[in-house]
Amino acid sequence: MLKPRGVFRKKGISPCVGDRVNISLSDDGKGTVDEILPRKNSIVRPPLANLDRLFIVSSVAQPSPNTIIIDKITAVAVSKGIEPVIIFTKSDLGDCSGLLDIYRDSGITALCYSIKTGDGKENILSLLENKISAFTGNTGVGKSSMLNSLFPEFEIQTAEISKKLGRGRHTTRHSELYKINGGYVADTPGFSTVDIERYEMIELDKIQHCFPEFDGYICDCQFTGCSHTVEKGCAVLQAVADGRISKSRHESYKYMYNEVKSIPKHYH
Repeated sequence: MLKPRGVFRKKGISPCVGDRVNISLSDDGKGTVDEILPRKNSIVRPPLANLDRLFIVSSVAQPSPNTIIIDKITAVAVSKGIEPVIIFTKSDLGDCSGLLDIYRDSGITALCYSIKTGDGKENILSLLENKISAFTGNTGVGKSSMLNSLFPEFEIQTAEISKKLGRGRHTTRHSELYKINGGYVADTPGFSTVDIERYEMIELDKIQHCFPEFDGYICDCQFTGCSHTVEKGCAVLQAVADGRISKSRHESYKYMYNEVKSIPKHYH
């Protein structure tokens, strides 16, 4: 077990999963973290650093997918320079082709996976190779079960979804890195819909750049500083009307934009 030096606490710095560090080992085998090396990126909830890919796990059914939650997490990943990948689990319970179309048309890698059939397994494994990755998702979407089916040696604790509540119980209590495919994979605690309301906020003028499909239209808007929500002459709104940008993705963008806009500036 490695313990961080007290100096980190005094400076308000906390080591997190994914950090690259310098350590010291004593004769009794105990160790301390002496230095946290510069991070290329980090996210707050869950606390992770130096990620190459963030896999956002959602289920096709039981529970139903929430695109606002998915889009909030993909936007945070893009803002941090982390590649988002979306996996729709329980694909044996329903058709995920419409969901795949939304995200693939948005320039985001998306795929389906079924624990029962194993469909999609090779695609996931190839994306993990030689990368530092993490899996995150709503409680009950089958995230830990999926990782166990991909890597039985992990033996990650799982729990059945509650039929009464319509959601699963939290089973992963902390984030932990597992070495696999020449890289590392972190499972993270599941979150509730309430938790996502406290997810990282993105600055108002940067939200548009966290939706990759907007990039080809932003410069064509009639007015500088266009919010892409209601303005006449907005190229993004026109692309939504023409079906070139997904309506559900734009609804998520507006939700995030209005959410941040409603918060007093000193809280951003």
